[in-house]
Order: sequence, then C-alpha cells, then structure tokens
Amino acid sequence: MSEEITVGKNLKDLRSDRGWSLDKTSKETGVSKAMLGQIERGESSPTVAKLWQIATGFGVSLSSLISLESKQDLSSLFRDANEIRHENYNPGFLVSLVFPFEVSLGFEVYELTLTPDYEHLSEAHSKGVTEHILCISGKMSVFFDGKWHNLEAGQAVRFNAHQLHGYRNIGDENAVFHNIIHYPNSPT
Repeated sequence: MSEEITVGKNLKDLRSDRGWSLDKTSKETGVSKAMLGQIERGESSPTVAKLWQIATGFGVSLSSLISLESKQDLSSLFRDANEIRHENYNPGFLVSLVFPFEVSLGFEVYELTLTPDYEHLSEAHSKGVTEHILCISGKMSVFFDGKWHNLEAGQAVRFNAHQLHGYRNIGDENAVFHNIIHYPNSPT
C-alpha cells in the first residue's frame, strides 16, 4: 500500500472512530477541509509538519497516521529501518518508523535523516510529551527552550516537546538520529 493511501485510510479511520466530519476535523487540526479530503483520497502527500499538525489535533501519535501496523499487542517485533523508510513527506527529511506507538509502552521510535542544511521546525506537542534524540551520524542541532543545541554522533538530549522545537543538519553529510517520543497520556 502506498504511503498516501496508508495515511489517507488512517485519517479516515480516525475521523470515523470519533464521528468527526471534515469540518470538525478541520477546526480541531487547523488543516483545511480540502487538504484533509485530498489526503484521505490519497491525492496529496502531506509534509511531516502537516502530519504532526493533524496528529496533534486528534491527540494521537504520528505513527497512528503513517503506520501499516495493526493495533494488536506486540510482545516482540523486528524492524529494518531500510525497509520502512518514508521519503515522500519532505524533501531533505527522511522518516523511518522503527517502532509504532503502543498504548502499553507509551512511546514510538523513529530513525530520521536530515540532508545537509535541512531544517525542520515542529509545533508544540501535547503537554507532557517528551522527545529523546540520539545523534547516530553527522552533526545536528536541536531547537528547544528557545535556542539551538548542537549534537554530534553518539551524543543525546531529552526535552519537553510541548514547545516549538526542531532539528537542523549543521554538517556536510546526512545527519541521522533516533527520536523516541514518549506520550504520558497514551494517545491512540
């Protein structure tokens, strides 16, 4: 199943589960009804920022929008980031969902790649959401608490994500990092 179709189906399922019209969904997420309809029909490939905006409006994890995984309880799961890479959301920002959100665990894990000079800013998540960033390769900077914090391979940082935050490649090669997002209130 293509990424656009997966996101569209998951969005439509979320709306259906909540009994939300496109109008209600637009008001809750801040995304236009036209854009939501295009996403649901698989006619639009939304940016990561737009997907986060939709997920935040629903109060759910990003993986609930992009994952093919069922909501079943998974006691063990082997993942190959090379096989689960999502490249269509932003040029310069590659997203691999390593472990989708599970209610019993309260977190999801991503491998993210930033091309040289690429910068991504994210709106605030719900209160209490925490991000854990581990730089795997390259050089990057993470924005939180109103300033940029530099990381090199092997360095990590944790911050409260209920604020404007972001990631920037400050090197000459791709910056690869893991992002563990913890949701204390367990979104679906």
